[in-house]
Amino acid sequence: MNEMIQSVMADVVKWRRELHQIPEIGVDLPQTSDYVCKKLDEMGVSYKKGVGLEHAIVATMEGTKQGEGKTLALRADMDALPIAEESGLPFASKNGNMHACGHDGHTAILLGAIKVLSQMKNQFSGKLVFLFQPGEEISAGAEPMIQAGCLDGVDGIVGIHVGDISSDCEPGKAYFKLGPMMACLDKWHMTISGKGSHGAYPHNSFDPVVMQAHIITAVQEIISRELNPVDPGVVTVGIVQGGTAYNIIPGSVYLEGTARAVNKTTREFISKRIGEIAESVAKTFRGSVDFTYIYGAPPVVNDDAFTLNIMESSKKVLGEENVKFIYNPVMGGEDYAYYLEKVPGTFIFLSNPLKIDGFNYPHHNSKFALDEQYFERGVAIFVQSAMDFLK
Repeated sequence: MNEMIQSVMADVVKWRRELHQIPEIGVDLPQTSDYVCKKLDEMGVSYKKGVGLEHAIVATMEGTKQGEGKTLALRADMDALPIAEESGLPFASKNGNMHACGHDGHTAILLGAIKVLSQMKNQFSGKLVFLFQPGEEISAGAEPMIQAGCLDGVDGIVGIHVGDISSDCEPGKAYFKLGPMMACLDKWHMTISGKGSHGAYPHNSFDPVVMQAHIITAVQEIISRELNPVDPGVVTVGIVQGGTAYNIIPGSVYLEGTARAVNKTTREFISKRIGEIAESVAKTFRGSVDFTYIYGAPPVVNDDAFTLNIMESSKKVLGEENVKFIYNPVMGGEDYAYYLEKVPGTFIFLSNPLKIDGFNYPHHNSKFALDEQYFERGVAIFVQSAMDFLK
């Protein structure tokens, strides 16, 4: 198997670089999906395009070994970000978008695994399902694909995320976590209404600028004083909009932010308390609040038994020293969580940052880069996991 993996790695790097130069965003990925379909055609792998979304692809492969076998799904996301690339790499994108989260790597790694597995069909029974998903960055890809049946009959799922996941992660190592691994992706916004006036006569106002200042401070007490200190949670205000002149107190102020949690109870508590605190503070200052909380992708929660099994598979190909646990959840989010709500599975971090200007730039940065030498390990994890699950 190792020789087969080695034999596809030049292709994997080539595919990744070609995908890197045609980054597309959201769910509209015509070039990217056409590229993937072309490679699947060249491999003779059957697939359906338009599964839930126009550019979503679900490929399948049946083992020829005797036995009923199970069904395993392997997933890669394909969308990029609206960022102008500044990496300086010879294959950098030039269209104003950028694969700044590694999805070009995910797609190429999965294509590489498919090419290897297509040569090993006589060694497994059961079925493999390969999910090429648009819209991860806007949490708009997984749900439509699931609703269209991409997980029908699936017994388990594996996904890999590459890049500079954490400064605590060593390059080339694969990181696993039992239970909650990533946070929910919730959004909230509110309009704080008061009464405007001239800035010289604040006593004639119900000042919403003052109200928002108190609200921003007060909602942080949810995290520091209302949650159990060992229970992760985040409330962040990202947008504050109000006023049109330096000497006028506006009639309203708009706030928008995100909330993160890794379990349902904390998530619902944070949602409830942001609204309660905002309304109480505004009322104290004779104002009012129109508050909306939008539940996004849920937390990524790995299945413990499934994760331990995939860890053992990974050790066979990477060596025990390159397979590690992470013990604390990451407060970023992923719509891969929707798959894990439906079937047992696991999400894996493969650390492979590439220094630009001597620095490992984080995801969603214009200088984000990947060390391609470790793509081989992603392919190996997918292939060995499939062989062990379908043995």
